[in-house]
Amino acid sequence: MTLRLYDTATAAVRDFVPVQPGKVGIYHCGLTVQGAPHVGHIYKEVVFDVLRRWLERSGYDVTVIANVTDIEDKILAKSAERHIPWWAHAYEFERELHWAYDVLGCRPPTYEPRATGHIPEMLEMIGELIERGHAYVAPDGSGDVYFDVKSWPAYGELSNQRIDDMEAAEDADPRGKRDERDFALWKGHTEGVPLTASWPTPWGRGRPGWHLECSAMAGKYLGDEFDIHGGGLDLRFPHHENELAQSTAVGQKFARFWMHNALVTAAGEKMSKSLGNGAIVRNVVRRVRPIELRYYLVSSHYRSVVEFSYGALEEAATSFQRVEGFVARATEVTGGARPATDLPQAFVDAMDDDLGTPAAIAVLHNTVRDGNKLVADGDSPALQENLASVRAMLEVLGLDPLAEPWVSRTGASEELTEVLDGLVKALLDQRQAARVRKDYAASDEIRDRLKALGVVVEDTPQGSRWTIAPHQSTEGN
Repeated sequence: MTLRLYDTATAAVRDFVPVQPGKVGIYHCGLTVQGAPHVGHIYKEVVFDVLRRWLERSGYDVTVIANVTDIEDKILAKSAERHIPWWAHAYEFERELHWAYDVLGCRPPTYEPRATGHIPEMLEMIGELIERGHAYVAPDGSGDVYFDVKSWPAYGELSNQRIDDMEAAEDADPRGKRDERDFALWKGHTEGVPLTASWPTPWGRGRPGWHLECSAMAGKYLGDEFDIHGGGLDLRFPHHENELAQSTAVGQKFARFWMHNALVTAAGEKMSKSLGNGAIVRNVVRRVRPIELRYYLVSSHYRSVVEFSYGALEEAATSFQRVEGFVARATEVTGGARPATDLPQAFVDAMDDDLGTPAAIAVLHNTVRDGNKLVADGDSPALQENLASVRAMLEVLGLDPLAEPWVSRTGASEELTEVLDGLVKALLDQRQAARVRKDYAASDEIRDRLKALGVVVEDTPQGSRWTIAPHQSTEGN
């Protein structure tokens, strides 16, 4: 079975055929760094990290470009509220985005261009659009430049709309436009906006429009035609529609596939800070471990809405802990396992079917269930093969607890871990001695004391094992 992906532009699942055999170029829209990322933001990063891992596992050489929008109206407004320079505000939350990438085990993009670093490319694109008759300078002297949507008959093809049926956004600024549906390529400098947030052009000082930024950066690093353009479903219109129009209007073929992940909602509404229901990543990972949050997000198909709740998140954490527990037990029994060269065919089929992670995780759990039966009999070639298969699947999903970055994140120094391990084992030895002499009250008291400290004891045929339970916050949902 070949890899098949859902293409938003054709509203169909299609065979994936790259522009260049053996190579894949992906552009996905990064965050506008106006504030700390919430789970809805980081969901896209996890989706495209899994896509990248699967493509690499399938033998492709993958290039990922994910931009940072570091100049935008919301950044200017929020920095003004804080009385700090807009660029300092943007950089603060760019670093927060990188932290969230890392804490959830997402590999960094091949390159992460900033919008402010690509003004020359944007101006070149505007000039070409004007020359081809698809853009115009506002006649009011504002310095604004607009894309003329009626000059491009294909406008609306990505979102399956007709121009005549479209209405301008309620908050759209109509100044200097020929048609209220035209969108800004360049915004002239206005009073009250810092001069540092503007650049000189033939049309006057100003700053780029949001849509133009991505077209310029995608074209610069991936060329006139590339394989996959991705982002959240909320970006399909108008952002991606406008990108497609302005890029194809200058003669580019642009993206072969458009992939859009569904939204993360809270109480049925799109998750956003403006609604007051944004679950900031930094806060969520105080409630569950980052690897458990990643498992929760990966468990849903990327085109299915994720209804965020702490109850569902904690259920997912429990489910992952069962997988993690098997990996720990099987590794202890076997002393580790060779890397798996092959994956279960059912897992491969699920991933090749439009990145079907729910079905892939079902295969993972079935394999773990079989492995648990083998652990009781001790080390064996069958258990080693099972463990290797489980870890290979987890690696594709970015969830192998014995691989980086997770293996390095013990939460304590090596020396402290050794001391803690020694103390807990001493108590477990006392508990075992109590059980031998049938003093079950003393045995239960030791177990309860450990539990109260967050140490979970599990009795196995090989003896008692212990783990630290994830921190449970008392904060509201």
